[in-house]
Amino acid sequence: MQADVLNIEGKKTGRTVELPEEIFGIEPNDHVIYLAVKQFLAAQRQGTAKVKTRMEVQGSSKKLHRQKGTGGSRKGNLRNPLYKGGGTIFGPKPRDYDFKLNRKVKDLAKMSALAHKAKGNSIVVVEDIKMETPKTKQFTDTLKSLNVAGKKVLFVLPEYNDNVYLSLRNVPTVEGVLLADVNTYDIVNADILLLSETAARVFSEDVAEEVA
Repeated sequence: MQADVLNIEGKKTGRTVELPEEIFGIEPNDHVIYLAVKQFLAAQRQGTAKVKTRMEVQGSSKKLHRQKGTGGSRKGNLRNPLYKGGGTIFGPKPRDYDFKLNRKVKDLAKMSALAHKAKGNSIVVVEDIKMETPKTKQFTDTLKSLNVAGKKVLFVLPEYNDNVYLSLRNVPTVEGVLLADVNTYDIVNADILLLSETAARVFSEDVAEEVA
């Protein structure tokens, strides 16, 4: 599929970029998208919740009274979970919530997410933005010209650009990411996928290399 390249003023430059059908034209698989998003969110969890068991809380280990003959119930020591200040039964322990997902499943999920954006006409290709100094206002003006201001935008760059990153980091609705670091969650979470021209052309180059 062909995508027009826009300049920073939102006008067509006359150039187009070929977004390969092998990536952007496939039939999306919603289930693998679900798995990839679930794995990403699970990996973000710290898993540091921890409570003390009866072996870890402070208190005497002496039995409170003899087993029989008191007329009361049997009792252990003060660390018993039934007493205030006692240990916790089956409480949370530090754990890792992440789980393994095969590389092919991750790749299919990412392509499916891109295909959804393509079908929804939510992909915008803009010429490579060059900035001499960081200017947040200049960047927000570009977003307005592209009619994406106020929307959740995922701006994909081919390589790190300090001035561009410093310009967009204070815009709450925009997230800048390198092409090599794009993941399924970021794509799904965004309303608009904003690709720089160079980043968009990489897709065609990658497909051409695979065919060769």
